[in-house]
Amino acid sequence: MTPNRFVLPEPVGKLLSLLPVYPGSFLFATGLNLALKSNLPADVQQSLSGKKLRIKVTDARLSFDFLWSGGRFVAGSNQGEPDLTIGASAHDFLLLARRQEDPDTLFFSRRLSMEGDTELGLLVKNTLDAIELPVFELGKLAPARVFGRIKPGGGNEQS
Repeated sequence: MTPNRFVLPEPVGKLLSLLPVYPGSFLFATGLNLALKSNLPADVQQSLSGKKLRIKVTDARLSFDFLWSGGRFVAGSNQGEPDLTIGASAHDFLLLARRQEDPDTLFFSRRLSMEGDTELGLLVKNTLDAIELPVFELGKLAPARVFGRIKPGGGNEQS
């Protein structure tokens, strides 16, 4: 267990919990499409079809609802129970995205929770483990780096 684990302060979580659900879910589904859509095998797509999934960022009090429909991830509504909910702190999700922590370690140390269809949860975990994704680097999203990639005159430079 990481001794210097960061948890968002409670007032920040309270403030974030006031945000509307749909825009965040839409952005999350869009990000999933960019990162995963082309890498999902047909059998996984079929197993995910119509399944309601929820990512719950516990300390931020945010949830992202989405489902696989029409060959892509789409934002869902926050109504009814999802088939699968995966929950963790923002810091632990970041550790997972950066591949600095293993999901099994977080699960068995009770820092990652899974509620609902456990078979679906194992499918999601095993699929993500099998896909070779680039490591998420938060520093690449720093405003100076993002704006530095934009050429004067409106053209974009690929990095």
